[in-house]
Amino acid sequence: MCRHLVYLGPPVTLARLLFEPPFSLVRQAWAPRDMRGGGTINADGFGIGWYPGDGAPVRYRRAQPIWSDPTIAQLAEVTSAGAVLAAVRSATVGMAVLDDAAAPFSEGRWLFSHNGVIRGWPDTVVPLAAELPVRDLLTLDATTDSALLWALVRHRLRGGADAADAVAATVRAVAEAAPGSRLNVLLTDGRAVVASVLGHALSVRESPDAVLLASEPHDEEPGWRELPDGQLVSAVPGRVRLRPLT
Repeated sequence: MCRHLVYLGPPVTLARLLFEPPFSLVRQAWAPRDMRGGGTINADGFGIGWYPGDGAPVRYRRAQPIWSDPTIAQLAEVTSAGAVLAAVRSATVGMAVLDDAAAPFSEGRWLFSHNGVIRGWPDTVVPLAAELPVRDLLTLDATTDSALLWALVRHRLRGGADAADAVAATVRAVAEAAPGSRLNVLLTDGRAVVASVLGHALSVRESPDAVLLASEPHDEEPGWRELPDGQLVSAVPGRVRLRPLT
């Protein structure tokens, strides 16, 4: 499994969010505390997306372990943002390990990440993939389940669905086609976030002006709560709402 997080709130440095906490995302890359879905480390790449202003996000993605890249450590010290989505990757056996396979995936203002696996890939989701425009299939970021999952969500967004409906409908369709899949996703436009909790943990810490969703808490400070499985999460700073996925 992978580890990911999304933050919305007052601007903070990427270092404060990703490197400095005692159980930071960087530490989770080599010493995760909750890998109930399999695997031991998250060393098959990483990605960070952040919003420098009101426009499209900036992304930095690499296929190497995050701890082995000195550039991101330096960049994180001097980069601040009020909206960030970041992930470290544990690739499913047989799937590509390259820069473009690392989350976050992106289009326009959207950033997307998937923590989990589609069972029976790729055969179980061939009918769902067939519903996508051929061009979308030919231009997937990578031949991975996460990239296809993003294409399915993006197709619904392009069709006019709001973020919550796009995520919920996609997760339900994939869960039905591939039972036992772990479909924990994050989707943000830098203003709000939608997440699904299906097959793995997701925790939240909120305050009146900020919200942080993460695969696992990055410290032992009070305020974290684990969200129940089978939920769709919609959040903005200061407000988190849950509803059943089914």
